[in-house]
Amino acid sequence: MSDTTTDRAPALQDDQELGEAGSQLSTAPAEEAPNLPALGAAGWLRWFWRQLTSMRVALLLLLLLSLGAIPGSLIPQTGTDVTKVEEFRAKHETLAPLYDKLGLFNVYSSVWFSAIYILLFVSLIGCIVPRTWQFVGQLRGRPPGAPRRLTRLPAHTTWRTEAAPEEIREAALALLRKRRFRAHVAGDAVAAEKGYLRELGNLVFHVALIVILVAFAWGQLFKSEGNKLVLEGDGFANTLTQYDDFRSGSLFAQDDLDPFSFVLKDFTGTYEATGPNRGTPRVFQAEVTYSVGAYGKDKRTVIEVNDPLEIGGSKVYLVSHGYAPVITVKDGRGKVVMDREAVPLLPLDANVTSSGAIKVMDGYRNAKGAREQLGFNAFFLPTHGGDGTTMLSQFPALINPMLALSAYHGDLGVDSGVPQSVYQLNKKNLKEFKDSDGELFKKQLKIGETMTLPNGAGTVTFDGVKEWAGFQIARQPASGWALAGSVAAILGLAASLFIQRRRVWVRAVRGADGVTVVEMAGLGRSESAKVPDELGELAGILYERAPGAPDPEPSDSPAVPAEGADKQ
Repeated sequence: MSDTTTDRAPALQDDQELGEAGSQLSTAPAEEAPNLPALGAAGWLRWFWRQLTSMRVALLLLLLLSLGAIPGSLIPQTGTDVTKVEEFRAKHETLAPLYDKLGLFNVYSSVWFSAIYILLFVSLIGCIVPRTWQFVGQLRGRPPGAPRRLTRLPAHTTWRTEAAPEEIREAALALLRKRRFRAHVAGDAVAAEKGYLRELGNLVFHVALIVILVAFAWGQLFKSEGNKLVLEGDGFANTLTQYDDFRSGSLFAQDDLDPFSFVLKDFTGTYEATGPNRGTPRVFQAEVTYSVGAYGKDKRTVIEVNDPLEIGGSKVYLVSHGYAPVITVKDGRGKVVMDREAVPLLPLDANVTSSGAIKVMDGYRNAKGAREQLGFNAFFLPTHGGDGTTMLSQFPALINPMLALSAYHGDLGVDSGVPQSVYQLNKKNLKEFKDSDGELFKKQLKIGETMTLPNGAGTVTFDGVKEWAGFQIARQPASGWALAGSVAAILGLAASLFIQRRRVWVRAVRGADGVTVVEMAGLGRSESAKVPDELGELAGILYERAPGAPDPEPSDSPAVPAEGADKQ
């Protein structure tokens, strides 16, 4: 019995030493054996906290967050486009109530999405804090001493030399430090470690995820975004009443808007005239004069598609362009009720074929003197192909402009209190003007031409064309932090994937025959060709400084054979 115990002791000691040599090569917390939590609220809370702060739960929550964002991109959202949400409700009377209960029309502020978001945030913090303290402890400590039998490690080599053990340890210490290893002498061996950037990259990656989550949440809560169509010569002041449409986060306040204003002086658009890219914009820019604050000085600048104007935390983007026919309308008595007014129309295709509505709401009287309102469906072609061609523009520039109008009279419905689009006619209470054949009265006009309405109802003159530019004014707080977090996450992930944490030991002891025996071994977190290759390179350099001694006589004890690296 005593013999068996004596034989097992060295093996158990070797295994323990190898375990210590490979310990703490990662900042991952040690796995505990599964057991039931202690009875009571405190035990259950500890169990729940351990589960929540485990890496597998963090990955699961990250997956759930990604899956939860899918409905937000497939289903129209209230915070983005209320009109599409209402259209969806009208078309899907069965699904809409269910979506309301699940919060799918407002995914990113729903209770379930917020819960996943907060749990992921807490889980990441719970993962990072213990890893950080463990990593700091590793940096402040020293690499563990060499195991008693280095030849049991996967990568090792050994040779005999006439050099003294002290000289070899000093040479090994200098060599390893030159190669940026953290090294020190521990007993009869030099212990060294390298690759701390791997764990640092892992921590940076997780911290960057938290930064991205915070930046995303902050940006969604305090963001604002609106659009404004501005005619040449007109201006815009950054107040809510000036926007054509406006969206904001739930914690946004009107005071968060940056105080500025600008005037569109001129829009310039030039296009490819020939070739396969005919009609493609070459120059697409808006020249504006802007001022900051109530008493700021005017400054001139040019806004291009990929070069926005930045004022404070807001960015002014040039997003669209179109044309606005200049119209003069007179009633049956010759009174001007619309005096050279530019009416913006919306483009329908790349050649800026445009459509919209012209509304005369006040001051008009028909031939009998009764008050009425006029409405015209308008169709504009900046480059008309001529008679017999389709009603589509042939080129986006103003080469042969043509305006087609169809006329209505009656009540436009603008006084009913129900909001309506300025680009569409509500024909519910409108009547068509009829031509001599009893059909809808319509006409095509060139610049300077006039359309005379039937029965002395008045005239419409096409006086010219102005250009307009569409701007998007966006304020996205913490976008810089989100970008920095994304870059840091990529760099941290690259470091954790491509840098290997490894340890090297060099032992030099004098043998019974007076010749020094040198043993070198390396160990990494996982099997990799880098550890044996690096160990072989280090051993080659050290071998040059302490060359091998002649092999002992056959009667002597044999030297330990080299494994894992070539014998020098």
